[in-house]
Amino acid sequence: MLSYTLRRLLMTLPVMLFVALFVFGLLDLAPGDPAALLAGEDATPQDIARIRATLGLDQPFLHRFGEWGWNVLHGDLGTSLFTGLPVSHMISQRLVPTFSLMLMTLIVSVAVAIPIGALAAWKHNRVQDRGIMVLAVFSFSVPSFAVGYLLAWVFGLQLRWFPVQGYAPLSTGFWASVHTLVLPALALGSVYVALITRITRATLLETLSQDYVRTARAKGVGNRGLLFRHALKNAAVPIITVIGSGVALLISGTVVTETVFSIPGLGRLVVDAILRRDYPVIQGVILLFSFMYVLVNLLVDLLYRAFDPRIKY
Repeated sequence: MLSYTLRRLLMTLPVMLFVALFVFGLLDLAPGDPAALLAGEDATPQDIARIRATLGLDQPFLHRFGEWGWNVLHGDLGTSLFTGLPVSHMISQRLVPTFSLMLMTLIVSVAVAIPIGALAAWKHNRVQDRGIMVLAVFSFSVPSFAVGYLLAWVFGLQLRWFPVQGYAPLSTGFWASVHTLVLPALALGSVYVALITRITRATLLETLSQDYVRTARAKGVGNRGLLFRHALKNAAVPIITVIGSGVALLISGTVVTETVFSIPGLGRLVVDAILRRDYPVIQGVILLFSFMYVLVNLLVDLLYRAFDPRIKY
């Protein structure tokens, strides 16, 4: 297990190098000149050229990438072109809202999806199963921002149960913070719930058809014990894998969800940076998201190998 973990960690290094090169190169080819934006509309070509030289934008691509990569290895993600603040400082200020939203979405999604997925498998081809699958397909098809606007209109503007904008930090109180995250978590988790529900149903249907389940039923094991103690326990490995892999949906979905609900997280930060072409901030946030995605996939792979009895070391 230790040797496999070390091999997987080493394999992530070229992946992160490729991601860094791709992000840096993609932004380098993007239209627009941050130096021109900083100089203003009345700037002369000489002023723009001077700003480009100050920012190092006149240097060759490989030179700039090498210097940026070296700084990243030392924990320096650069400085914002517009605020003058270190990118790492700006990111650290936005981590808590984003992680709070992702954690709440994960908890709510798993708590909802696994029971209804198990119910759909247990009531296979009945009314409950068909109704749950219709809702799952609908949730999977509707984009999260549309769900967010609908939830904000119904539960925020009409019923006034939850706020439609803003975020309350934990320092204001646990329940006050949770109260501001309910609607964003439901909007962000709509696709995630549909994904976990469908995988739970499919995996349980396959497990319930196994011989040992029929043997347990013949021995008189009750429905609840048969479902949770035998079937769901043995179907947990692929479900956990999908839950971990689906974290990518949460990482990418925060960009849209935080914009809809005006949450000051990393998603909102990267949107503002794109609008201003603040390249160091964009590169830093995307690199962090990529690292999180690679790390989650590594953890899922390790958990899969740890809990799957078919894998021998």
